[in-house]
Amino acid sequence: MTTGLILIAAILVLGGFIATVGDRLGTRVGKARLSLFNLRPRSTAVVVTILTGSLIAASTLAILFAVDARLRIGVFELGKIQRDLKQKREQLAITTKQKNQVESQLETTRQQLATTSAQKSQAESELAQAKAEQIKAQKQQAQARKLLAKTNQSLKTALAKQSQTQMQLNGTQTLLSQVSTQFQQAQALLRAVSQQAKVLRIEIQKLQRERQQLIQQRNQVKARIGERDQEIAKLDQAVQNRDRDIAERDKVIAQRAAHLKELESQQDQLESQVARLAQYYQSYKVLRQGNVALLRDQVLAGAVVQIVGPSSARQAVASILQEANRTAIALTQPGTNQVNQQLIELPQWQVDQLINQIDDGRSYVVRVLAAGNYLVGEKHVQVFVSATRNQLLFKAGDVVAATSANPAVMTTEAIQQRLNLLLFAAKFRARSIGLLDDTIWIGDNRIESLFHFIQQLQQYNQPVDIKAIAAVDTYTAGPLKIELVAVQHGKVVFHT
Repeated sequence: MTTGLILIAAILVLGGFIATVGDRLGTRVGKARLSLFNLRPRSTAVVVTILTGSLIAASTLAILFAVDARLRIGVFELGKIQRDLKQKREQLAITTKQKNQVESQLETTRQQLATTSAQKSQAESELAQAKAEQIKAQKQQAQARKLLAKTNQSLKTALAKQSQTQMQLNGTQTLLSQVSTQFQQAQALLRAVSQQAKVLRIEIQKLQRERQQLIQQRNQVKARIGERDQEIAKLDQAVQNRDRDIAERDKVIAQRAAHLKELESQQDQLESQVARLAQYYQSYKVLRQGNVALLRDQVLAGAVVQIVGPSSARQAVASILQEANRTAIALTQPGTNQVNQQLIELPQWQVDQLINQIDDGRSYVVRVLAAGNYLVGEKHVQVFVSATRNQLLFKAGDVVAATSANPAVMTTEAIQQRLNLLLFAAKFRARSIGLLDDTIWIGDNRIESLFHFIQQLQQYNQPVDIKAIAAVDTYTAGPLKIELVAVQHGKVVFHT
């Protein structure tokens, strides 16, 4: 108290002395009309007065800073002290949070201790097995002790920081109280951690039991993995089987492709023959006056042959040519008795080519066709022959063509036109894939069956799908036998 009064008195005396000197100095400068820095005398007197006042303030601050170290620290280190204070408060909040966590863990540990006490009788029977695992638990306990040592070291570091902070904030009583509280809380945390270390043994035993359960679960997972491996092996076998099936199908596709090339080659040969014959008989395109007996491309004879013997091909061709000759005689010379007359003309090289083509043991459709238009009374008829593989075109039950109809809004003529279009589509498709006979049999080939089907269709007042289905297996030689079927929602409603 006395030191403060002396300091105040010294400051007042020094201020008065400096003020008096400044006033005297300003008066003399004014009277002498001195000029500093090229200023007017009056301005120079003002500057001297300002400097005197600044000197008073500076001397006052210098005395205060020199005498009171706390004031110097408060002025120059106030920001740093506030930042340190903020950090300490944050550390205090973290420490408080850790204390709450430790208290929560302590409460949980107490509950686990009560449960452990209830299971004590069962644990005694397993004591023998627990001794074998005690060594591992001791290792884990050593690790826990190391963790506790690290915690103690952290607490010591915190205490050192606290001591340093206490030295820096010696003049702030409120902060000192807070740091003391933090120190007490840290000590409480240390005691709680020490108590928690005592409970670690019980938790280690619990962890050992959980480890055994995890081992059992691992064994179960390994068993499941083995089962999955067996399933994968089965799937691999199925994939190999699929690969073999695909390879077999690829072979079938290759065979069919080779067969397709063979058919294309035969088609090219036939087209070249037809082109030569058409060019040779171009003059016969225009019908001459008189009755036409034969039309160009009219079939005179045909048969399905399959050669099995060395000389059967020539005999079969000769038989077909004789039948074509008799048909030509009957059409061009009606009423004649000269049945042995050789009327048709065919080059020998075409006969030999036909024999070589069909002499492979396969089934062929051999036909003899007129090369041009001929009148009644003709003495020579040029023909050409055609041999086509007799293959399966439609299996029984295959859909040849299909359409849809709604008898409720269609007239009888419209229904008949729709059926005609369906039959035309079936014939066109059959011819496009190689059918030689244009004849189509519907059902039992009776007109009454077709009329009955049309009547049923007219009486059915709902939309239906009409399908032309192959009744039997159909080959290249034909004819095509179909069944007309009315289908609604995948079910057959009626048919021929």
